[in-house]
Amino acid sequence: MQINLTAEDETFRSDVRQFLDDHLDADLRRAGELASGICGDHEQTMRWHKILHDKGWVAPNWPVDFGGTGWNDMQRYIWINECARANAPRLYPMGLGMIGLTLTVCGTKEQQEKYLPRLLSGEDIWCQGYSEPGSGSDLASLRTSAIRDGDDFIVNGQKIWTTQAHFADWIFCLVRTSTEGKPQEGISFLLIDMKTPGVEVKPIYTIDGEHHLNEVYFSDVRVPVSNLVGEENKGWTYAKFLLMNERVGIAGTGRLRSGLGNLMAIHNHLNETAASSYDGDDVARKHAELSVRLDALEALEARALTAEEGSGESMILPLPLKLLGTHLQQDVADLGVEILGYSAMPR
Repeated sequence: MQINLTAEDETFRSDVRQFLDDHLDADLRRAGELASGICGDHEQTMRWHKILHDKGWVAPNWPVDFGGTGWNDMQRYIWINECARANAPRLYPMGLGMIGLTLTVCGTKEQQEKYLPRLLSGEDIWCQGYSEPGSGSDLASLRTSAIRDGDDFIVNGQKIWTTQAHFADWIFCLVRTSTEGKPQEGISFLLIDMKTPGVEVKPIYTIDGEHHLNEVYFSDVRVPVSNLVGEENKGWTYAKFLLMNERVGIAGTGRLRSGLGNLMAIHNHLNETAASSYDGDDVARKHAELSVRLDALEALEARALTAEEGSGESMILPLPLKLLGTHLQQDVADLGVEILGYSAMPR
């Protein structure tokens, strides 16, 4: 299955390309190229955020009433893939892509007015407080507690693998407010100011020496009840909405296509200069296999993109798209290391 662009889509893509060509300087493109996962150069990421905010394009998936672009799925698909082609920095998804969109649907009017404008402008950076030691894949077993005390919750516990918590102004957290019933019950969704007394952030350095992950500790942290999203003990519902509200771009096919193209260019250059130290035929075969898998992934993505809103396909397909896309990203990275050898270390 292929995606066929209409004349209007082609015009939109041309406008997007022109905008990217006009606004992405060498520093921004380099930051986008070197970004690992969702993390890159913080300064350049926020500079790009401001450029997009000034243009009105910083929140493509938000409703127009809250500052969104009004783009349809196809336009957002084009935008994501053109940004990948141009090596644009990726904006932090925890704010714009996760909590921001969730608040437009599940937040109170007061929460929307307080948080959304500062999130759009980049004044506030958000991180996600889901995983805990022993509660990652089995998220429902989380133990961070929030006990009601008048107009506040008292929060105690620990979150881990918290991306960009050292830059964040706010964290959206799943906390346990009841121990009755099934594990998924009794979980609430809280918004916590990272400057609140009792919040402590400790760095986790990954194998590449980078610092983008953290541990976050909560020791008798007072959180106003007004920071509760939705109903108490119904946080599992909002958490599922947050993770399931995106079916466009979740597989990362645009950046995968760009990455495979870069690897083949490097491979050809090394072969021409006799500088390769690997089996060229084997690398070419692996590259071809990855390209076929990417073709299949793009076909599946096209199927999700054209599925009727609210249909079973529109709700289910993001799951295999995410899984297959992540596996393919890992395999493309492995091939890159095989081609580059020790030269991959500075990356």
